[in-house]
Amino acid sequence: MITSDLLAQSGGIRHGFFTRQGGVSGGIYESLNIGLGSDDDRAHVLENRARIAGKLAVAPERLVSPYQVHSPDVITVEAPFAADADRRADALVTATPGLALGISTADCGPVLFADAQARVIGAAHAEAGAGR
Repeated sequence: MITSDLLAQSGGIRHGFFTRQGGVSGGIYESLNIGLGSDDDRAHVLENRARIAGKLAVAPERLVSPYQVHSPDVITVEAPFAADADRRADALVTATPGLALGISTADCGPVLFADAQARVIGAAHAEAGAGR
């Protein structure tokens, strides 16, 4: 887990950037795939998500992530998603303590937002070349 010194100094906001290393997925999903919408073995994805949740000191079901669609859409999260929830978006924001927000990236950039005073965090999948 890679951390930002700046975020670490701003009010104890837990965060991390994860590489593909340290997971159980194989093949094209090699190692730490957390994509619930991927064709990876669901048990592997859930184990990978549990590993990340553990590093962030939250229960696995408290790690929430969107079904990313390369959009400007943001979801305000107050609790873990219901199984049938529409999670299509590319950013999440929450003021709910104990939730961890997850964003996956490949050729796009992850952007974390934090207001330590208001206790609000956000995570966005920033598309490369957006606004073309």
